[in-house]
Amino acid sequence: MGLLVFVRNLLLALCLFLVLGFLYYSAWKLHFLQWEDSKYDRLGFLLKLDSKLPAELATKYANFSEGTCKPGYASALMTTIFPRFSKPAPMFLDDSFRKWARIREFVPPFGIKGQDNLIKAILSVTKEYRLTPALDSLSCRRCIIMGNGGVLANKSLGSRIDDYDIVVRLNSAPVKGFEKDVGSKTTLRITYPEGAMQRPEQYERDSLFVLAGFKWQDFKWLKYIVHKERVSWTHNIQREKEFLRKLVKARVITDLTSGI
Repeated sequence: MGLLVFVRNLLLALCLFLVLGFLYYSAWKLHFLQWEDSKYDRLGFLLKLDSKLPAELATKYANFSEGTCKPGYASALMTTIFPRFSKPAPMFLDDSFRKWARIREFVPPFGIKGQDNLIKAILSVTKEYRLTPALDSLSCRRCIIMGNGGVLANKSLGSRIDDYDIVVRLNSAPVKGFEKDVGSKTTLRITYPEGAMQRPEQYERDSLFVLAGFKWQDFKWLKYIVHKERVSWTHNIQREKEFLRKLVKARVITDLTSGI
């Protein structure tokens, strides 16, 4: 009798598992077919990225000449090609960050979950969470982002880069000595601890330092900086280099620059 009860329960569990599996597969298949039949890809972008604005927006910006700053244009275009586009939080975290429920639900780099006290301590010292008053007063801002690659070498684009209202540079991208190619203006320098310049004199005096935190140690590192405490590295860089050298020696990876 006990064996029959066990077999019955096993069959019931198996049937339930099969039903749930079928429902899950059907829902996935329906979702997949829905995306296939739509004009958007699986990420939500338009399949045909022709960069054309809807008629009402095209009319709104029709009188703007090529190269001039168009207020709201970038957001309008982004919404057109990617309808899921939204701005869930301000550019910089300020003292109202606790109200932003969407970014508090996820751990770094997707949010700030678990970092409330650290961020509060940092903001209590910095007190500045915006661009400069001069930039904030502009109705429209033209921005350019500069990477660290050598593609700009000998292109003489420096003056053109400096024409932008906001020049964003990443990590330790050099400026001094390369002004002809990369410009001399730096509005924001976005970095994380391992990519940051190590000496204060390397930073431009009129630029803003922006931390792009993607792990909890990054927020702790910034707290050390603003409170002028002894800085503790977030990674054991020497140990990482030793690990990479072993991979190079074993020919798992190739060090093209001989920099490891």
